Amino acid sequence: MLVPILATLGGLAALAWSADKFVAGASAVARYLGMAPLLIGMIVIGFGTSAPELVVSTFAAAGGDPEIALGNAFGSNIANIGLILGITAIVLPIIVKRGILRKELPLLLVVTAVAWLVMSDGELSRGDAGVLVLLLVVLLTWQILSARQHQGDALEKDVEEAAASRAMSRKAAWVWLLVGLVLLVVSSRILVWGAVEIAESLGWSDLVIGLTVVAIGTSAPELASALAAARHGQNDLALGNVIGSNLFNTLGVVGLAGLIAPATVSPELLNRDLPMVAFMTVLVLIFGFRWKRDGRINRLEGGVLLALWLAYTAFLVLNPT
Repeated sequence: MLVPILATLGGLAALAWSADKFVAGASAVARYLGMAPLLIGMIVIGFGTSAPELVVSTFAAAGGDPEIALGNAFGSNIANIGLILGITAIVLPIIVKRGILRKELPLLLVVTAVAWLVMSDGELSRGDAGVLVLLLVVLLTWQILSARQHQGDALEKDVEEAAASRAMSRKAAWVWLLVGLVLLVVSSRILVWGAVEIAESLGWSDLVIGLTVVAIGTSAPELASALAAARHGQNDLALGNVIGSNLFNTLGVVGLAGLIAPATVSPELLNRDLPMVAFMTVLVLIFGFRWKRDGRINRLEGGVLLALWLAYTAFLVLNPT
């Protein structure tokens, strides 16, 4: 039991560190290849922040543990809202732009509903997964085309400022890109192995392991970046990162896992975990709403989000089968 625990903890730590290096290296390589800052922000960094979930779920699905893959994706969504937004808002209240209230948050609710609908028959087939991946491509294309009409927007400026603060040579960029990618793969394999061994030893289901241990670990990079943004007074970026990550987890991570290995979807995921994702998203929408002006998630509301995540996680741990 000791070896799987050490493997899980080591895999989580290596996963968080390698994800940061991978994103930094990939962003620098994209700049050297002439990619526009706007596209770097939306594609490279957007995909990179969900790289842990994507790699872990890919190996879990390929290794015959699809419930870990699904639990990781939706558990990360719940942790992103309850743990990450909750703690960030407690540190510093989060500004919620009206555009996010009108467009991104409702879109996340629709995407969650689509995922529930395609899996409502208890199966995630390759056809279902293909629908999710296709929807991701459509949304990404739409976002890129929309963003091109607003050159010089906040996202582009944020990427340029981040690039200036983390400048690296062309050689270093390629080295960190490759090293980060290799370590992502290796640490993900170690993490999945350790998590499966722990689940089997404790009698926990793969789904609960994915929703708790694995989900918390793969959300660690988002938590670190959210707290860093809060320290610099830029915690409104945390909400955008969480929404983007949740969209990608629901469509890209679940979709790719289903394409690799069609899976049976447990009733618990449909009746407990997906409704929890939707409920937490609705709460963010309610907390952030202000009539005709930008809203904010205050410290009390952040505490509510964190308390809900803690209660949900405690319930899973006390009812692990």
